[in-house]
Amino acid sequence: MKITTTILALAVLFASCNQFEKTKSGLAYKITKGPGKIKLKNGDLIKFNVEYRIREKDTTLYSTFGHIPSFFKVDSSQVRKYDFSEVLLLASEGDKFEFVMSNDTLKKLGMIQDYNSVFKRGGVINGKAEILKVYANENEIKADIDKEVAAEKDREVKGIEEYLKKKGIKAEKTPGGVFVEITKQGTGEKADSGKQVSVLYKGTLMSNGKEFDSNISGARAGQAYDVVIGQHQVIPGWEEGLKVFQAGGKGKFYIPAMLAYGAQGNPPVIPAYSNLVFEIEVPTVKMPPPPQPQAPVPTAPQPKK
Repeated sequence: MKITTTILALAVLFASCNQFEKTKSGLAYKITKGPGKIKLKNGDLIKFNVEYRIREKDTTLYSTFGHIPSFFKVDSSQVRKYDFSEVLLLASEGDKFEFVMSNDTLKKLGMIQDYNSVFKRGGVINGKAEILKVYANENEIKADIDKEVAAEKDREVKGIEEYLKKKGIKAEKTPGGVFVEITKQGTGEKADSGKQVSVLYKGTLMSNGKEFDSNISGARAGQAYDVVIGQHQVIPGWEEGLKVFQAGGKGKFYIPAMLAYGAQGNPPVIPAYSNLVFEIEVPTVKMPPPPQPQAPVPTAPQPKK
């Protein structure tokens, strides 16, 4: 009988470290105790980091380490099978734990519909988590969330500044934190709130230069995208950056992740916490057409008395 990759991988894991235990649903885990003595309980408000990695490719699926931690209210009724949340009520503040997930088990439980390029048959996902803090009340957790969001924005802006310095690029920083490089100064009307701006663009990931969208080239080449500034039709970084341009202008945006797609990303093309670069052309800036009047809603005839 052929031993599957998953069984072999787990066997190697347990042979090398017999400290791993299993939850009721079969999730393998190991807790490294921190200074906390009191285990988490229902109703606790906590801050934690969590990460999932594909073992075979050593690729991160999702991670809050180095970014904004997760915030969570412990609720045993919401614990999911074969999920790291099963371990939470076994842990204390300051504890760290590892966990191992089998793709075959995920499929068996219906947590993935089918195998694919990410969740392969026989594949294994390695996870880790750390309980950072337990809060006394909701006001305390809200204040910490605001602090963590501000820190993430600062990290992203600093990352862009280092990138621009390394590349020798001079760019203007907007009040909101978008960096704009003007390569051709426009001479037409300035983009501003309420104006309709036609945009040709190419978007790439700042981390590796990979293109994820464009109407400058490809199937949509030359099909300008119309944006009315101030109507929140686009990511905040575009709203900020476009205001620097005039009709006829060209340049680039360097947008922090928190002004783009943030912690969620835009899978599968934009990973979480991705700073973005947009090559921009602005053919026209004008007032948008007036809204079309809505047709009156027909009413039913009144019965005769």
